[in-house]
Amino acid sequence: MTIAAAAYAATGALDIRLVVLVAAFGSLAGANFGYVAGYRGGRPFVERFSRLLRLNPGHMARTEVFFARYGAATVLFGRFVLGLRTWSALMAGMARMPFWHFQSASAAGALVWATAVSLIGFYLGKNWGLIRRLVEYLGVGGVIVVVLVILGLWLLRRRALRSGL
Repeated sequence: MTIAAAAYAATGALDIRLVVLVAAFGSLAGANFGYVAGYRGGRPFVERFSRLLRLNPGHMARTEVFFARYGAATVLFGRFVLGLRTWSALMAGMARMPFWHFQSASAAGALVWATAVSLIGFYLGKNWGLIRRLVEYLGVGGVIVVVLVILGLWLLRRRALRSGL
C-alpha cells in the first residue's frame, strides 16, 4: 500500500512527506499493538499462536534470551525482514523488553522503513513510462533478472569497497 501511495505521490497528487509520515505512524501503531498483546498475554498468549509462528518451547526460550540481549537492534532491523517485521513486536512484549527501549527502536525502524519503501515507490512512479516499456520489451521475467543482476553488482561493489579493494 505504501509503495502505491508513494507512486501516486510521484504524480504530484500527494505530498511524499505525508506518505512517509502516515506509513511510519501506521507501522508504529501496529507494532505497539503487538507489543502490548505480547506483554499482557505473555508467554501463554504467544504459545497459543506458536503453531502459526512455527515456534516450539525451545524457540521461545531462545527468543526471550535473544531479546534480552539484542532487543532494540532486533526491533529496529526487523522491519526489513519478512516475517520478523510482523512478529518482533509481539516477541519483544513477551520477552518484557522495556517499553521505552522498544518504542524508540520501533519508531526509528518505522521511520527508516517508511522512508525507504516510500522512496522506492516514489521513484517507481516517476519512472513508470520507462518501467512499462522495459516490461513490454523484456517481459516480467527479464525485468526480474535485470534487477537481480544490478542488485548483485551493487552488493559485490559494496563488499569490495568495505574490504579495501
